[in-house]
Amino acid sequence: MSNNTFGNIFTITSFGESHGPAVGGIIDGVPAGMPLDIDEIQRQLNRRRPGQSAIVTPRDEKDKVRILSGIFEGRTTGQPVGFIVENADQHSSDYDNIRDIFRPSHADYTYTAKYGLRDHRGGGRSSARETISRVVAGAVARQALLSKGITVTAYTSAVGDISLDKKYTDLDLTLVDTNDVRCPDPAVAERMHQLIAQVKSEGDTVGGIITCVIKGCPVGLGDPAFGKLQARLAAAMLSINAAKGFDYGMGFDGCTSRGSQMLDAFVSDNGHISTLTNNSGGIQGGISNGADIYFRVAFKPVATLLREVPAVDAAGNPATLKARGRHDPCVLPRAVPIVEAMAACVILDSLLLNQATRLL
Repeated sequence: MSNNTFGNIFTITSFGESHGPAVGGIIDGVPAGMPLDIDEIQRQLNRRRPGQSAIVTPRDEKDKVRILSGIFEGRTTGQPVGFIVENADQHSSDYDNIRDIFRPSHADYTYTAKYGLRDHRGGGRSSARETISRVVAGAVARQALLSKGITVTAYTSAVGDISLDKKYTDLDLTLVDTNDVRCPDPAVAERMHQLIAQVKSEGDTVGGIITCVIKGCPVGLGDPAFGKLQARLAAAMLSINAAKGFDYGMGFDGCTSRGSQMLDAFVSDNGHISTLTNNSGGIQGGISNGADIYFRVAFKPVATLLREVPAVDAAGNPATLKARGRHDPCVLPRAVPIVEAMAACVILDSLLLNQATRLL
């Protein structure tokens, strides 16, 4: 299987399956001499881990990271950072009934058609448990970005038909982690929580939207053709399990407006150029312009329903599937740190690419 590495200079290569002994990765391109807070890496993993609230899967994984290389006396050495996270709470027998059945809207059929076999236990390599490696890499990238004054914050902005009607500039983003849904508006978060709980009780699932904001990004990241910054971000986001859409800046909402309404006029303050508005989402011509970068990622409802659904078996015969096991009724709460992690990897990689293309 190819395409297990993401990035250009700052890269993450991930390995492992949902019900294997462990998942892990190798992070390369980490600048040498950077103080690395392992507790902060673990904190980010804790935000992604299952079993953290009543509205996520109850799988009880501690997701304890073990760093194997690339760190000496608390600082990065410039060599690959290797790590593993052991799987400790697999209930593989929960998947015995789907060994020969293709679950609707899952990777079962396409995976089998491509490779000729599949690990039916939790989806194997196609499981969202693979995103552990991304969160670890993102936690490393975030620490490097913070030293440059760059922050990455994501939050749940919609669950089903319940949406935040405020712009990110009108929200207190320090409240993101004060509730189980990771929505910075407590009142809306409670409504979202109730909806997820209701859907869960019905054996159903619900999707939604995550918004991400990157502050402090300098001018000049990204390239004007195939390496557009928004294209890099989109590729990162759409590689996350259950992600179905991406837009940035005015996005789809602005496509029904006129150009005169969407122009970001330039202003100059003692030679410092900026824009009066930010409909461009901090990116113009594929290159960051110094304003906040903001984008949205749409996530589908989880495909595993805890109710009977029609399916087919490996021979193409009709079958009825009743899923067992422990599944998320909504991926949004646990996907927030994954979105942040992938965004941080893209921005750090883009910073390093800029350094590589300029004379010392």
